Amino acid sequence: MRAFRQSTHLSRQLLAVNGVRHNSTTAPATKSLTSVLIANRGEIALRVGRTASEYGIRTTTLYTDPDARSQHALSSPYAVNLGDPSAYLDGDRIIQIAKEQGCQGIHPGYGFLSENPTFARKCTDAGLTFIGPPWQAIESMGSKSESKDIMTNAGVPCIPGYHGSNQDPDHLKTEAGKIGYPVLLKAVKGGGGKGMRIVNNEGEFFDQLASAKSEARNSFGDEVMLVEKYITTPRHIEVQVFADKHGNCVALGERDCSIQRRHQKILEESPAPHLKEDIRQDIWEKARQAALAVGYEGAGTVEFIFDNESGEFFFMEMNTRLQVEHPVTEMVTGEDLVRWQLIVAEGGRLPLTQREIEERISERGHAIEARIYAENPDMNFIPDSGLLLHLRTPTPSPTVRIDSGFIAGDEVSSHYDPMISKLIVQGPTRQAAIQKLRAALEEYEVAGPITNIEFIKRMCVSPDFIAGDVETGYIQKHHAELFTPEPSAPEVYAQAALGLALQDISSSRGNVFSGLPVTAVGFGLGAGFQQRMYDLIEIPADGKGESKASKVTIRQTAPAQFDVTVNEKTYSNVTSTFSPSTNTLTSFYPHTRVATTFVRDGDRLTLFQHGKQFRLQHAMPEWTKKALGVKDVTNSVLAPMPCKVLRVEVKEGDVVKKDQALVVIESMKMETVIRSPSDGVVKRVVHGKGDLCKAGTALVEFEEPEDGSL
Repeated sequence: MRAFRQSTHLSRQLLAVNGVRHNSTTAPATKSLTSVLIANRGEIALRVGRTASEYGIRTTTLYTDPDARSQHALSSPYAVNLGDPSAYLDGDRIIQIAKEQGCQGIHPGYGFLSENPTFARKCTDAGLTFIGPPWQAIESMGSKSESKDIMTNAGVPCIPGYHGSNQDPDHLKTEAGKIGYPVLLKAVKGGGGKGMRIVNNEGEFFDQLASAKSEARNSFGDEVMLVEKYITTPRHIEVQVFADKHGNCVALGERDCSIQRRHQKILEESPAPHLKEDIRQDIWEKARQAALAVGYEGAGTVEFIFDNESGEFFFMEMNTRLQVEHPVTEMVTGEDLVRWQLIVAEGGRLPLTQREIEERISERGHAIEARIYAENPDMNFIPDSGLLLHLRTPTPSPTVRIDSGFIAGDEVSSHYDPMISKLIVQGPTRQAAIQKLRAALEEYEVAGPITNIEFIKRMCVSPDFIAGDVETGYIQKHHAELFTPEPSAPEVYAQAALGLALQDISSSRGNVFSGLPVTAVGFGLGAGFQQRMYDLIEIPADGKGESKASKVTIRQTAPAQFDVTVNEKTYSNVTSTFSPSTNTLTSFYPHTRVATTFVRDGDRLTLFQHGKQFRLQHAMPEWTKKALGVKDVTNSVLAPMPCKVLRVEVKEGDVVKKDQALVVIESMKMETVIRSPSDGVVKRVVHGKGDLCKAGTALVEFEEPEDGSL
């Protein structure tokens, strides 16, 4: 264990901010930073800017045209528009802006530029402090093949695999056969789960290789691949390391990041559950060895694959940056790691010794982070985008933290990662932290894009997760448990109809023709109404099939009082009021009081009730559809999200089978294969390679099958 003596100049005075303690002073620095450019966007830029501002460092933020009104663009009076959506990766321009703005350093956030050795070197050459590790360390650890050679020489165990330069597909397949299936294909320059594919047998090797290479080219401009043994019951355990310019290197605990989809993390926690103490100490020591082997400085994460069956762990890769999940470590150490980055960049010593860190971790219990994404878990977690019509977050406290880049009214852009925020909780035990996470998630309300919040709630009550029996394949293994829908209670439909009715009553006082089409009986101007009927459909989470409409009848019996019938069930004398300022609908039923957040977007309704979200649609009568000219898209395959067409796999006249690949699209740097929902004949390819499409746009049209199966 590598401990060191803290400088006598380092003050032990600490400040408490959002549950994280900050060192107010540090050892004498070689270069004090007073102005920094933040070369990233969203929650990242806000997170870095918050700490920098607290210590009197002026920040300059960057934004692009889609982000012009984003929170990070508005967070600093010094903000520069880069224009094109992809310009966040234009390192040369960013360096030039930093010099023009009089900045002394550049903080790359934790995006792709943070692990770009060329960018880091150019910052140094331009006389700017790169707030990250030396470019040589980034270069060495950024190559998965070179990093494994370095780790092997340093005595850090590595997973068996092929890391050679021969990239001929047949040679890679031969190497995969030697390793033994299943194998994992990984882009050498990859990160964030991009350019990774699991190959279960030799028959699918070439298809998976082509897909991994294509995604790697689009994400990193490099398609070199390595092949590794895929461990069937792995855990993803990573260690947060920090090193300074004085030879000190510490491990700030480990994080278990095993709950993943598409090789990307959803939940992260610290400490890792059921990890024996001798293994914990060993994995910390190996992480420090990894950092020291490349002359590391600053924040880094050493990632390991842990084999649940054997108890062995293997080096996977080192991320040469502060990662998205760093708040988990902040919660269990009480330290601000962005502040640590600034201390190291200025030439100061690390604020704590290894022994002090261990004492902190033993005292502060357990922390869990949930990533709140705009995505649809029921459709293989495809990303979503759009306007945040309503956003309500849990109440922050020293043990509940929200890191977010959005407020209500902002737009989640299809150009960037769909993460809306991060929810981090802390408790004295893992069980207490899970309970706190579940309670906080029940306070979370997001209307507009579909999110993964309901899915994470189900994770929080999954018995094996509660028991700590986790692995990277957890979601697939527990698919039936995690994706089985629960029927909605009649009060959900009653509340939806009452919300519509109260809005219709309010609007009809000014315009008798306002509101959605309804069947109405016996109502007139200025008198509210006696009875209205609504057909409400719960929107299928997976976008497949049609739910049966629930018929709801609302009969007004007095001001703010109604009889409500849902299908065959009637609630009499329901008193109901709606507050537009808070979107809150409060109803007193004979048996209970129900408070609902009611958000209306045209014919779509989002309700938050008893800690759950419900998405309904007000069904439009067929005669209304014809009158309004609504187009029938039954025989079209639609874009599930805003996207760019990468490849079209079929042509007009092709006979296709169910699940056959039709089109490959890209959205938010993720490739998705759009497959045929059934057998059919291609009538028309609507959009070709390079076309940009909105969500719901027809991609391929089919001939009408005789049996109407499509």
